[in-house]
Amino acid sequence: MNIGSFGIIGGDKRQLYLADSIRNDGHIVRLFGFDSLDDGSVDSENNLSDVISMSDALILPLPLSRNGKDIFAPFSSEPISIDDIAMLTDMNKPVFCGLKINSGISPLSAHNCFFYGTREEFAAANAIPTAEGAIACAMENSDITLCGSDCLVTGYGRIGRVLSMFLRGLGATVTVSARKYRDIELIRAAGMASERIENISGHFDFIFNTVPSLILDRKRLEAIGKDSLIIDLASLPGGVDDSAANELSVPLIHALSLPGKVAPKTAGKIIKNAVYNIIGEESL
Repeated sequence: MNIGSFGIIGGDKRQLYLADSIRNDGHIVRLFGFDSLDDGSVDSENNLSDVISMSDALILPLPLSRNGKDIFAPFSSEPISIDDIAMLTDMNKPVFCGLKINSGISPLSAHNCFFYGTREEFAAANAIPTAEGAIACAMENSDITLCGSDCLVTGYGRIGRVLSMFLRGLGATVTVSARKYRDIELIRAAGMASERIENISGHFDFIFNTVPSLILDRKRLEAIGKDSLIIDLASLPGGVDDSAANELSVPLIHALSLPGKVAPKTAGKIIKNAVYNIIGEESL
């Protein structure tokens, strides 16, 4: 590795553990965007320009931004402009971002960016804390146990597979909906009930959506009823008709960025591993 120092700009607790883990590997880490933490335990720099110029590479958060203008930085007392980062960063300096940037829209689109959040090993590793967080969310927001409950998991991707396995291990009756016939057969082979997404029906105590497109529309919500707790794990806008759920009094929770909330130390190491893999592949 030719990179000896990293600048970590913005992010949540994942980035703090990421910084600790990289430092433990013997690298220099400079943090920016964590000055509002009350306990004073984080050594956050005060000058964005210095952090960028003195770092061999930058690591930006996942998500990159909530508003398309400023870096996602919940622990920063002031907004951190993406424009400022792009202007201060050398075009050839490696910049590690969570997800791909829309070409021609983001000021960083012309920079030397690499995307750790799109990697297979990153997504696979993150499925575990996401599934655990979804289960914790269900336990905290229901007056029944998962054991003995009827659960529906929509989608059989990485998260859907891990989550359905965990739920079954807790003693829940699990139905998994999917679009592909291949997945339907895999679900059945795993010993769970399956049905096509377009045929979702019946009552469930818990519904976990992992599909990032509208699955539970008004018609399906009316059929499901207000006794089901829906936990939407998909990126916004998610897979549930929010306005219909509100009007029908169907309980809905958008459980986003769960790895950073329930297991930030693990999530930080997952980011580090993906970044290191990119560095190795690209000979950076």
